[in-house]
Amino acid sequence: MALFSGERWFLACTWPHREATAETHLRRQGFRSFLPQYLKTVRHARKMRNVIAPIFPRYLFVALNLERDRWRSVNSTMGVTTLFMVNDRPVPAPAGIVETLIRSADRSGGLQFSDSLERGQKVRLVAGPFAQALGVLDRLDDAGRVEVLLEIMGGGIRVRLARSWVEPVV
Repeated sequence: MALFSGERWFLACTWPHREATAETHLRRQGFRSFLPQYLKTVRHARKMRNVIAPIFPRYLFVALNLERDRWRSVNSTMGVTTLFMVNDRPVPAPAGIVETLIRSADRSGGLQFSDSLERGQKVRLVAGPFAQALGVLDRLDDAGRVEVLLEIMGGGIRVRLARSWVEPVV
């Protein structure tokens, strides 16, 4: 999603939980937008489910050329509260930030950060039934799967899961 001549990325603030609605309506008006997302496990009423959630809740990025585009119409788009502005002018995002996020996204829009994982490293599960559990990385394979040793109730349990479900513990 390369920028055209004179375009920059701008930050649009949205109503709570309306990022996808705002993105849909911006695209219908001909604006290009980017909503960075990740896989998140939500627990509610003793049930867990994996959902795609925005990395930056209540925000998305819009590509605009302020000299060419009717940028004020973004403020009245369904789901959008306002563009991030200073002195009644939208402020562009720093160059390279949004481009890096776009390069890190997969086809579905989910971000895939390329942090190096090594065998024996402490990791945290970020999705699935053991979300937020800590463990030790035991095996990596070329198919994007990992094996993690979890210590649960005094015993070690080996779980095999998708690479995107773990992150290194800092």
